[in-house]
Amino acid sequence: MQHIQLGSTGLTIEKNGFGALPIQRITKDEAAALLRRALDGGMNYFDTARAYTDSEEKLGFAFRGLRDQIIIATKTQAKNAADMRKDLETSLRMLGTDHIDVYQFHNPPFCPKPGGEDGLYEEALRAKEEGKIRFISITNHRLKVAQEAIESGLYATLQFPYSYLSGPQEEALIEGCRKAGMGFIAMKGMAGGLIRDGYAAAAFMATRPDVVPIWGVQRDWELEQFLDVIKNGAELTPERLDTIAKDRAELAGDFCRSCGYCMPCPVGIQINQCARIILMLRRAPMAGWLSPRWQMEMHKIENCLHCNRCASKCPYGLDTPRLLQDNYEEYWKILKDPSLAGGKAVQS
Repeated sequence: MQHIQLGSTGLTIEKNGFGALPIQRITKDEAAALLRRALDGGMNYFDTARAYTDSEEKLGFAFRGLRDQIIIATKTQAKNAADMRKDLETSLRMLGTDHIDVYQFHNPPFCPKPGGEDGLYEEALRAKEEGKIRFISITNHRLKVAQEAIESGLYATLQFPYSYLSGPQEEALIEGCRKAGMGFIAMKGMAGGLIRDGYAAAAFMATRPDVVPIWGVQRDWELEQFLDVIKNGAELTPERLDTIAKDRAELAGDFCRSCGYCMPCPVGIQINQCARIILMLRRAPMAGWLSPRWQMEMHKIENCLHCNRCASKCPYGLDTPRLLQDNYEEYWKILKDPSLAGGKAVQS
């Protein structure tokens, strides 16, 4: 196991954490079994959010009587102090605890600070004084907001997308956090599903001592690979370095991370999947992407209004309507000739 200090918080955690967004998709009992297996396997940092439907409730159910063995991080999307307080009280009740270890502002479009009209930071400070929050933190997908959070000196940790597909700007954030004594929590360590080798991803993260990846899992086999890493480690073998090099070459440039902040679409296009469906067809053995359901979803692109709302909300500055159109055109070619997807799309 690799235990590290989370920034300057004094919290000792296993370097590999558990991202609890995907457990929304499984039953309460299935989630509890998965979460307890993660704890038994060495994980002790669990990240959820008020916005993740029943994820907090499932954590509370799974870890009843085990609170002293885990570090809990959750989030609020509230835009004002009153709503933040409501979120906090609900989170405490759902999680079955009297305090949150790491309480995060969830991807705000600005950096909450004392004196703001929103009152968010002052409310978080009050909750901290009451003992309901141990550390105030922030998550984001915007480089500008993330950098401002680091420079503010107000936050214990920053959570930001990071994987071996990231570039120098994300590396600069990690260095900024290190210098500021902030913990860096890496979301999307598998690049939203585009990275297919968990061992390669974990081996890369092991070379970043200041980075805490939170692996989002919902299946036993997904969890077991990361628990194996915790137990036995993961080295950047020549084979894994080759995997990383190939992925970087294939995924260089603009690609949709499937974060979903472009949604909803006024004409119902499932943008966060349709804008990257060709990458999924070429990388994942999922015949389902060519199913009647996804054909129907891709047909919705024909109704695009070109209103650019999606592009204006993309935290990565992508030309989303262009990505949708490119994927639309390529999709129908692959449907006629699946071999254009490298053969993987027709596998079960």
